[in-house]
Amino acid sequence: MGASLLLKYTWLVDLLKRSGRLTREEINRRWENSTVSDGVPLKRRTFYNYRQAVADLFGVEIAFDRSTDEYYISNQAEAAAQGKGSVTDWLLNSAAMSGILADARTIQERIFLEQIPSVRQNLSPMIEAIKESKVVRFTYRPFYRSIETRGIELEPYLLKLFRQRWYVAGRNVGEGKLKTYALDRIADAELTSTTFEMPPTFDPKEYFKYSFGIVVDKQQPRRVTLKTTARQAKYLRALPLHESQQEMIHDDFSIFTYELLLTPDFLRELMGLGPDIEVVGPPELKTMLVEQLKATLSHYENG
Repeated sequence: MGASLLLKYTWLVDLLKRSGRLTREEINRRWENSTVSDGVPLKRRTFYNYRQAVADLFGVEIAFDRSTDEYYISNQAEAAAQGKGSVTDWLLNSAAMSGILADARTIQERIFLEQIPSVRQNLSPMIEAIKESKVVRFTYRPFYRSIETRGIELEPYLLKLFRQRWYVAGRNVGEGKLKTYALDRIADAELTSTTFEMPPTFDPKEYFKYSFGIVVDKQQPRRVTLKTTARQAKYLRALPLHESQQEMIHDDFSIFTYELLLTPDFLRELMGLGPDIEVVGPPELKTMLVEQLKATLSHYENG
């Protein structure tokens, strides 16, 4: 399936998600005014094929109401719930954005986007390695070391996108350990002829379940409680820190709770939120944050 065809499928889904119910005439009119149509009308047979394709690919059912002659997404609430955070949901959102941006080419000099490093170089071979259960060999150049590590062999188990960076997690064959690598720090990646079987006890959905980002350790997740200003609470509601986020709203503040590992990347995130949040618990997280704040302040006091 080509990228152009996928864009057409997602255009149709996004149109009905935004518009609710539309007749064939309304759908065809918007189709002809879009960039995905190439100026060609949406024939009835083609439209039927697209309906079947989006059902098979995305689990989205486009139904027809004979009483009004309108088409609509019949399982929109169910599809949204099942697809939240999934590859399908991400793909639909990305393709919809691609279609919107394609329509905005005339003002492209006034639209600024964030880059995702090394998607073109390393994402495709990693996906292929996971699909074919093949060991991948590469050179790794971490930021914290000046010397690169050559010949790393990895059994790739899963991929994760976090903060505009892709990561691969799996078993380092030489060390016999589960490790995570940033794709933009990988060079000379190649698939080997060696195959592997992912352990039946490994659950990809559980691996990062209690991680804020991509750091995993052997500690147990803790119940984290944050007190925020009413203003900061609005931001956390719109963009939760973690899928476990729960909120209790008060008059002038909110209390947010999480089930999380107390990792360095989570600590850095709390530092970035500044005085708009207060760590209520657990006590060790409060201690970690205070020590980090003191260390940061010392750079300026000594100056």
